[in-house]
Amino acid sequence: MADPKGFLNHGREVAKTRPVTERVKDWNEVYVPGSLLPIISKQASRCMDCGIPFCHNGCPLGNLIPEWNDFAYREDWTAASERLHATNNFPEFTGRLCPAPCESACVLGINQPAVTIKNVEVSIIDQAWEAGTVAPQAPERLSGKTVAVIGSGPAGLAAAQQLTRAGHTVAVYERADRIGGLLRYGIPEFKMEKRHINRRIEQMRAEGTRFRTGIEIGRDLKATDLRKRYDAVVIAAGATTARDLPVPGRELKGVHQAMEYLPLANKVQEGDYVVSPISAEGKHVVVIGGGDTGADCVGTAHRQGAASVTQLEIMPRPGEDRAPHQPWPTFPMLYKVTSAHEEGGERVYSVSTTHFEGDEDGNVQWLHLTEVEFVDGKLTQKPGTERKIPAQLVTLAMGFTGTDRVNGVVDQFGLELDERGNIARDADFQTNVPGVFVAGDAGRGQSLIVWAIAEGRSAAKGVDRFLTGASELPAPIRPTDRSLMV
Repeated sequence: MADPKGFLNHGREVAKTRPVTERVKDWNEVYVPGSLLPIISKQASRCMDCGIPFCHNGCPLGNLIPEWNDFAYREDWTAASERLHATNNFPEFTGRLCPAPCESACVLGINQPAVTIKNVEVSIIDQAWEAGTVAPQAPERLSGKTVAVIGSGPAGLAAAQQLTRAGHTVAVYERADRIGGLLRYGIPEFKMEKRHINRRIEQMRAEGTRFRTGIEIGRDLKATDLRKRYDAVVIAAGATTARDLPVPGRELKGVHQAMEYLPLANKVQEGDYVVSPISAEGKHVVVIGGGDTGADCVGTAHRQGAASVTQLEIMPRPGEDRAPHQPWPTFPMLYKVTSAHEEGGERVYSVSTTHFEGDEDGNVQWLHLTEVEFVDGKLTQKPGTERKIPAQLVTLAMGFTGTDRVNGVVDQFGLELDERGNIARDADFQTNVPGVFVAGDAGRGQSLIVWAIAEGRSAAKGVDRFLTGASELPAPIRPTDRSLMV
């Protein structure tokens, strides 16, 4: 245990963010560099040594949170990093991007602010990188078996790293020009600088993982040919089919999916463009969708110099406290103010878009909406509430409906889908095609980064068992697991 009275002596204190006026002028991470370290030992001491650490259940990876909290309290960063990496391949990703369901399950959170688990996590891994203790872990010997991983998001990278360390020869195929999937092109730089991805890729290269970019399986290379080349295949291609908004005016110029808009902004930071081909500069921007992707669009628009930013959400505004049907330790739907929301803009709840209006050149100019409410459990428009707002750039951030069927992977492999439209798999994450496995959003549906890493690790165990007959790799979850919080 850390400090037996830590939770009594210290209140919750989180990472400090840079002033809004400063950070909207650049694309660096919003947090004040080095601001966590002076307070993190005290924050880690708030961990209570619970008889049953519910944070373990809240985390799909089963992170050993009380153990590395104790090491962080004692400022034993090497030991803390070892315990952190025992269950999580990429804590610098989750420490920045995960919504921290572990904190919702923290026992201290029953009647006090929860332990700052996420901040402790990122402090540990940042210290480990700074000290040079995050070293490649090359296998002692090779198995002679080969594995192809389709997709280089968190699920694909986790599976690849685990399988490489188990001694298999692994190649990761990515259709984009750089490795990282949505971590690279979907997450804005101000939430996670891409240097964190780059150094993990270098670690994985040193361990023996091979990377093939600019190759789309199903189009550039047939899935069946890939299966012939490798002893096993892991599909970690994500759930990239975006939910659309089929209303009049959808075809107008200036209405884009979020994943058309965000990657171009990231490519500017990579040096591919001087200015994004889809820019919010000087425009009235409307973001449809109230989730994290929508918030990413909001923050991006601020940095591009938007004239105004409005975010629309069809559901009612969540409360600031747990609803009765979302008791501890479940993950509650609460009103959340992200760093992007702190930077300005308007958030409008309980509204639905009816149509878009454009100018004579076909450019979107106005968005027409109406208020909605639930009547007998059904979402219904409220008469007399129609209005329009200026909209010269609209981004659709309404989530994803399933894995991409366009490239032919599903059909070429002959894969079966489950009732939700995801690729079906068994307890070992294997599909109906022997030797073909699936991990992450492609099998689970749109979910959290922490789930993606957990699925990648679990799928790796299934592949290892398929190739060798047994496996010592850890497996945090099974496909049938349904967490309390997601």
